[in-house]
Amino acid sequence: MKAWEATIRITQAATRRRTNTIFGTQGPSQTEEENDQEQIEHVEDQGNGEIFHAERFLPNGDYYSGYWLDNFPHGQGKYWWTDGCMYFGDWFRGKTVGKGTFSWPSGAMYEGNFKSGFMDGDGTYTGPNGDTYRGSWVMNLKHGHGVKEYANGDCYDGEWCRGLQEGHGRYTWKNGNYYVGEWKNGTIFGKGKMYWTNGNVYEGNWEDGFPKGNGTFRWTDGSLYVGNWSKDPNEQNGTFYPSGSLLEGGNLEWDPQQVFNVDLIECTICQPEKVPILPSQKKLALWRSSKAVDNNIRPRRMSLDGRIDAPPVDKEFGRIRLSDVAGTSASTSYNSDDSIVGLQDSDGYMLRGSPIRIPKVVKRQGQTISKGHKNYELMLNLQLGVRVSVGRPGPPPSLDLKPSAFDPREKYWTRFSPEGSKITPPHQSCEFRWKDYCPKVFRALRMLFKVDAADYMISICGNDALRELCSPGKSGSFFYLTNDDRYMIKTMKKAETKVLLRMLGAYFNHVRAFENTLVTKYYGLHCVKLSGPAQKKVRFVIMGNLFCTNYSIHRRFDLKGSTFGRMTDKAESEIEATTTLKDLDLNFIFRLQKTWFQEFRRQIDRDCEFMEQEGVMDYSLLVGIHFREADTTEDQTPSGSRTPIDNGGSENETITRLSWADMDQLLLDQAGWASIKLGINIPARVERTERKPTEGEIIQLIGEPTGELYDVILFFGVIDILQDYDITKKLEHAYKSMQCDPNSISAVDPKAYSRRFRDYIFKVFIEDN
Repeated sequence: MKAWEATIRITQAATRRRTNTIFGTQGPSQTEEENDQEQIEHVEDQGNGEIFHAERFLPNGDYYSGYWLDNFPHGQGKYWWTDGCMYFGDWFRGKTVGKGTFSWPSGAMYEGNFKSGFMDGDGTYTGPNGDTYRGSWVMNLKHGHGVKEYANGDCYDGEWCRGLQEGHGRYTWKNGNYYVGEWKNGTIFGKGKMYWTNGNVYEGNWEDGFPKGNGTFRWTDGSLYVGNWSKDPNEQNGTFYPSGSLLEGGNLEWDPQQVFNVDLIECTICQPEKVPILPSQKKLALWRSSKAVDNNIRPRRMSLDGRIDAPPVDKEFGRIRLSDVAGTSASTSYNSDDSIVGLQDSDGYMLRGSPIRIPKVVKRQGQTISKGHKNYELMLNLQLGVRVSVGRPGPPPSLDLKPSAFDPREKYWTRFSPEGSKITPPHQSCEFRWKDYCPKVFRALRMLFKVDAADYMISICGNDALRELCSPGKSGSFFYLTNDDRYMIKTMKKAETKVLLRMLGAYFNHVRAFENTLVTKYYGLHCVKLSGPAQKKVRFVIMGNLFCTNYSIHRRFDLKGSTFGRMTDKAESEIEATTTLKDLDLNFIFRLQKTWFQEFRRQIDRDCEFMEQEGVMDYSLLVGIHFREADTTEDQTPSGSRTPIDNGGSENETITRLSWADMDQLLLDQAGWASIKLGINIPARVERTERKPTEGEIIQLIGEPTGELYDVILFFGVIDILQDYDITKKLEHAYKSMQCDPNSISAVDPKAYSRRFRDYIFKVFIEDN
């Protein structure tokens, strides 16, 4: 008799007895239970790798009835948790994948598609209060088109984004009033029309659920009010055009505030419901055989999205170098300060192959510039200059700038003497002169990027010193980080300064038009001219730091799509989490969820077109990876510890990490999605690749996928966008072309560079299926 058939027969007998137990009747005797267990274990020994049906009470009190494969639910099955939650539907090796129904003890229910434990695809959710949503889901959130019928009789039919109404949609109130138009972050925002049951109509701009800006209010009798709308009566202005009947009656008085105080008083949007426990947050207790139980072994647990506790790993394992082109390993032992990310496939199985070494302790980058440092006075000068230029009184910043504001000659010099002056404070540094380039433009950029002036000054000019990165970049520029890691300061060559000033107008228009642009954010461009015989000038730009985050960045890559010189020249033992690896060091493919991938493609195309039009090249995509599995270790940061660093800490202080529970809360709650933008805090998966030896001198730029997948948080952005294809780069191209394949070098024509960069990036970043 086949093992599968034997299991079915055994299960049928056990099911009859255990069903009685569930409903409170007499359960099986101890002898019967032991006999059933022995038979099931015997069948499992004979039928390893086969799908079989069984029901089991799991160690933590949960109950599962359905099909199994190697101790994972696989196929149709029903799972009850002790808290009253239940799932019935399709499983794939321990994960809810396919169609199914998830119910909560509150009476709420979801019926539809699942993917990797998440509500994902088309589905219907009925809340405990009677609200019903039918439509598209992505990672437990309403995303795409859907219809929400509220328990109070309201209804919304339209587009959703990350759990909230966004895009075009129609909201109908129970009294018959309805709005058709644009939405943003769950509120009426943009252009749209409001229709009242009495026939009145408002058509125009909205903001936060109320008319704001140009709009027209029409009455059924033909009267009109046209003008600028605002809840503030002082900002409200317009013209009232009465109908003929009103003119005859002489009634020409009407207060526009009546729309806010009367007409819209009952037109409130129902608040989104909060789901206390999401399906992907439910833990799945794995059934373990009672044979050969070792009390010293802690049971492994697995969540519905396939995460399992990493097993103990022998610390004598050799480390596989990420930058290994041929796929061979360089054997060094693991450091005790490292944790191991266990390999698992998309089905939740641990895989063969070398695990990835992830440092438990991620040290802060750079050396604190303290008194006695060669650049100490330069840092003081920089902080003084920023404090005065940002705090200087002036008209409020505006995004509507005149062309003269972008003129490269629009710059202002300020003299800083040690004694001070009317506009500069006394200081202990040497005398210097300070130059602000296009200050109105950079003030507008800071406003556009939502940077508060006071916070900006505190970050750069506060009591904490800057940190200098250990070594200058390839260009010879030095980099400095603010103590809170928000801003990076880079010294500039004169040629780079000219390029930024030349393209400043186009850059401003580009970042204003595309909120999700991936290009570097620039906040200020300045120059310090030191006094003395040398008359040394130091130009520098202040930029946003892409890796200012609560997450530890375990791997970072600088990707261009070229191969010549694109491998880290550090020894294996010197590569740390702060080491920036290059194209030939990359052994991952980045898998983005569908909507993120589509937006990523669109934005990369837009940004590359902008840089191609400006004639720049040699830019790269900086990518940071945080492995979520690395935080399953017992030494993880306690919940609630979210501050990257403590002000005033030593330079050896480490960066704290969010716990697994904190990250789930951030990624799955609707409020948490506000911190996720394109390139920042992106939940994704990476698939490990392996480069195979090739014949001749051909180098494989992208390795072959291995099927080894990891849950990660990604950070990425386009950096180094200020390199012109000037005579120097043209000579470099000509010289290197004689040594190697011209397509393998970085210095190429901007059009060719843009084309090659996009082709490469869209092979490294793919849509997650």
